[in-house]
Amino acid sequence: MPSSAPLVLRGQRFDAGRPAVMAIVNRTPDSFFSGNRLADLDAAKRAVETDLEAGADIIDVGGVRAGQQGEPVGPAEEIKRVVPFLEWARAAHPEVILSLDTWRSEVAREAGAVGLDLVNDTWAAADPDLVHVAAALGAGYVVSHTGGLPPRTDPVDVSYGDDPLDVVRDVITTLGTGAGVAELSGIPRERILVDPTLDFGKTTANSLEVLRHTAEVVALGYPVLQAVSRKDFVGEALDLPAEERLEGSLAATAVAAWLGAIAFRAHDVRATRRVLDMVATIRGDRAPRLALRGVRRPPAEKPG
Repeated sequence: MPSSAPLVLRGQRFDAGRPAVMAIVNRTPDSFFSGNRLADLDAAKRAVETDLEAGADIIDVGGVRAGQQGEPVGPAEEIKRVVPFLEWARAAHPEVILSLDTWRSEVAREAGAVGLDLVNDTWAAADPDLVHVAAALGAGYVVSHTGGLPPRTDPVDVSYGDDPLDVVRDVITTLGTGAGVAELSGIPRERILVDPTLDFGKTTANSLEVLRHTAEVVALGYPVLQAVSRKDFVGEALDLPAEERLEGSLAATAVAAWLGAIAFRAHDVRATRRVLDMVATIRGDRAPRLALRGVRRPPAEKPG
C-alpha cells in the first residue's frame, strides 16, 4: 500500500500513522468559502483556537484570495494582513507549526522573524526567489503545480494533451523538478511537501484524474500534501456551492489518504482529522483507540 515519505516540521513527524491536518486561516474578506473569511482579527484568533482544539497540526495563514475574482492586494497590504497575526500566533502557541501561504518572497522574508516553519508556495515558483528565502529561514517548502499559470489566474481552455493521463505526467514532472530545486536550495527532503494543487490550472476532469493517481505523486519520494477542501472540482462533481461541499471534500480526502498522501489542507478541521484517523486505522497504520468489542474481560471484583 502506498505511503508518503514522512514530513518533519518543528521537531514533529507526520507519516501514514499520523497524518497532518493543515488548518486554513484566510486573513481576507473575500475567500471563496464564506466560512473562512477571517479579515477580522478577533475572528481569526478564535479560528486558530478552535482549529487547534479540533486537531489541527499546522496553521496555514494567507492574506490574498487565490482566484482572480478577489480584490487586488499588493505586497504591503499582504504583509499587514499576515505578519502581525503570525506574531500573535507564535506568541500564543510557541509549539504550533506555522505556515505562510504566499507566492511573494518579500512577504515570506518579512514574516521570517516569527519563526516560520513552512512556506506554502501555491503558485509554483512564480517568484523564483521564494524557495531560497524559505531555505534561508530554515523553513519547509510546498512545491505546487499550476499548469504554468501566473498568480491569481483561473484556468481557461486548459489542455495537457489528448490522453487523460497527460495531466498526471505533467504534474509528476513539474513536482519532481520543483522538489529537486528545493533540495538544491538547501531544504531537506523531509521538509519539502509536493502538492498536485487540484483546481489550479486544471479542469474538473483534470483534478479528478490527478486525485485518482495520488499514489504516483507519492512515488516521487517526498511528503505529499493534498488541498481538496471545498474546491470547485468537488462542487462541479456534485453540482454544489462551496458551503455544501463538506461531504464531497471528505470523500476526496479519504481517497487521497488511502493512496498515501499524509498532509491535508482543510477548512473543516475536526471532520478531516476524524476521516484521516479512520483511514489510517483501516490501512493498518494506526491502532484503534479502543479494542474492546468481543474481547473477554475479567469479571469485576466483588466489594469487600
